[in-house]
Amino acid sequence: MLETLSKIGQSIYRIWFYILVAVPIILFFPILLIFASKERWYPQFFWLARNFWAKPILYGMFCWPKITYEEKLKKGKSYMLVANHTSMLDIMLMLVTSKNPFVFVGKKELVEIPLFGFFYKRVCIMVDREDSRSRTGVYRRAQKRLQQGLSICIFPEGGVPDEHIILDKFKDGAFKMAIAHQIPVVPMTFYDNKERFPFTFFSGGPGKCRAKVHSFITTKNLNVTDTVNLRNTVRTLILKDLTSMV
Repeated sequence: MLETLSKIGQSIYRIWFYILVAVPIILFFPILLIFASKERWYPQFFWLARNFWAKPILYGMFCWPKITYEEKLKKGKSYMLVANHTSMLDIMLMLVTSKNPFVFVGKKELVEIPLFGFFYKRVCIMVDREDSRSRTGVYRRAQKRLQQGLSICIFPEGGVPDEHIILDKFKDGAFKMAIAHQIPVVPMTFYDNKERFPFTFFSGGPGKCRAKVHSFITTKNLNVTDTVNLRNTVRTLILKDLTSMV
C-alpha cells in the first residue's frame, strides 16, 4: 500500500513538473516568439526565461536554489559555462545561476520536446554529434554569439550519464571553443539535481538545489594543444567537489 501511494505521489510530482514547464511558455508565447525572432533581442528572451520560466519551475517543484560563488560573473563579459549534467533541472538551475545572458549548446534531439523544442531550436545552438559538419558549424555560430557579448553554456559530459556514474568523461568541445575564443572557463558543480529530479520515473523529491560557481580558469595564452589539460583540470575540480559531498 505504501509503495503504491509513493508511486502515485511520484507520478503527480512528474506531471506537475511538465505542467510548470508548459504553462509559462503558453502564457508568454507571443512575447517569447517576438524576442526569439531576432538575435539582438535574445537578452530580453533570456531575462524572461530566467525569471518567468526557470525560477517558477524550481520553486514550484519546491527545489530551492542555493548558489555559492567563489567568483562573480562580470556584466558584459563572455564566458564558457560548464557543469556536471544529471537532470532536466540542470537547465533551470543554470539559468538561475547566471544573470549574464548565455546560449546553450545542446543536442538536436531536444527539439522534439513539445513547446520547449519550439523555442530551443530558435535560440540555442544545436549540434548533431554524429555529423562533423554540424560540430564545425557550432564554432561558427558560437563565435557570432560571443561577438554579440553573450556567453556559451555546454554540459561537457555530452548527455546525462547513468545514475550510478558520479561524473562521466568530458568531451573536448567546450574547452577547445574557450581556447579558440580566449574566454574564461567557469566550472560549476550541481550537487542535488540527480536526487531532486532524476530520469528514473518513480524517484526524486523536493529539497535544496545547491550549485557552486568555482573560480574561473583563464585561457589566456593557451592554444589548441592545451585542450586536454584544460579539460582534465576542470573535470578533476568538479569530480573532487562532488566526491567530497558524498
